[in-house]
Amino acid sequence: MTKNIVLFGAGKSASFLIKYLEKECSVNNWNLIVADNNLPLAQSKVGLLSNAIAIGIEVENQEQRSNVIKEADLVISLLPPALHYLVASDCVLYGKNLLTASYLDEKIMTLAPDIKSKGLLFLCEMGLDPGIDHMSAVKLIHEIKKLGGEIVSFKSHCGGLLAPESDDNPWHYKMSWNPRNVVMAGSSGATFREENLTRHLAYEQLFHDCKEVAIPHLGQLAYYPNRDSLMYMKLYDLENTPTFLRTTLRYPVFCRGWNSIVNAGLTNDKDTIDTRELSFRKWSEPSLPFVDAGIKKQLAFLGLYDNQAIPDTLKTSADILQYLLEKNLMMKPSDKDMVVMLHEIEYNLKNVLHKTTSLLLITGEDSVDTAMAKTVGLPLGIAARLILQEKILVTGLHIPVIPEIYAPVLQELKRQGVSFEEKDSVQFLR
Repeated sequence: MTKNIVLFGAGKSASFLIKYLEKECSVNNWNLIVADNNLPLAQSKVGLLSNAIAIGIEVENQEQRSNVIKEADLVISLLPPALHYLVASDCVLYGKNLLTASYLDEKIMTLAPDIKSKGLLFLCEMGLDPGIDHMSAVKLIHEIKKLGGEIVSFKSHCGGLLAPESDDNPWHYKMSWNPRNVVMAGSSGATFREENLTRHLAYEQLFHDCKEVAIPHLGQLAYYPNRDSLMYMKLYDLENTPTFLRTTLRYPVFCRGWNSIVNAGLTNDKDTIDTRELSFRKWSEPSLPFVDAGIKKQLAFLGLYDNQAIPDTLKTSADILQYLLEKNLMMKPSDKDMVVMLHEIEYNLKNVLHKTTSLLLITGEDSVDTAMAKTVGLPLGIAARLILQEKILVTGLHIPVIPEIYAPVLQELKRQGVSFEEKDSVQFLR
């Protein structure tokens, strides 16, 4: 039976997903429709693939959006998070299953009763982080608890970085995902549990004096806490765990440089500024009190000290910073990115303290088929196939922390080369 998959969004994370879905469509006699407001971009991602077409659409246009969703058997949204609710509402109205890679937000949560009553599956946080992190972590947690272990510390680290062979700038970083998300990362601060204390870090504290973790094959990476870790304690069945922390990985020099940018207010996306006759050097003056010799080279590399005029199309500091990132930290066609994920779990078992680590290292092929695109897109594509083949039968509003979802998806991810290196060691006898 012919089925239609509709994918909203053809940005950086879509390339690998489109290729995966097109193969599945060819095998199963399904159709893939890639909808984006940038039709040439969508067409470039679809190319000459059979069973796939690209269409131009303004997703905020109710009629255009509804006409596409009506024809779908399953919808995937890679749109900016603020637009997910529009798609989700129509999916409820027309009885369509929905997948996203974004964090589950409060607006979509209000749809939960209708999703359940209509027997639909809305699966959110089904990308890399969030997504693969949930599935791989909860699998380990369930295995440890099945052995009778009591988890006392859970730390999960994940980052999109440069592969060592493409690392050629003082930030040790380039854009492998949405630049605006990079600009605003961490802006809501962070909350986590550390040795039975709940800790809150404001945005301005987040990148200051970041702790480090040793990553096999790479060396030391820095990490900063990621959003609200506490909201996942219940979902992971770790409500009483003394330490619970989810983080983002960067190279240490990145955090030091970004700390100065944040504290200078150069990520501000709320206040409009007059850019007429304003140079990058003048705009970046607030950063000077936060600059030392160690990071001056990084800021200069971004163009913060250039005397040229800022384009008048840029209206906020966040716009200006994004412009500089896209100009100076873009991946070259041959560049390769890298995804690093590390879980660290300490647990007591029969009076012995154990530590389990689970490491994922994935390197991209080039600046289009990136590791980020692969690890964000594959879980979505695999879940879409399993749902349409009726191999995932749960309904309701979910993130992938139940075995009915994570077990078959992780199994297929492993077949696709996305697998973890797990180690368990004894720390000491109690």
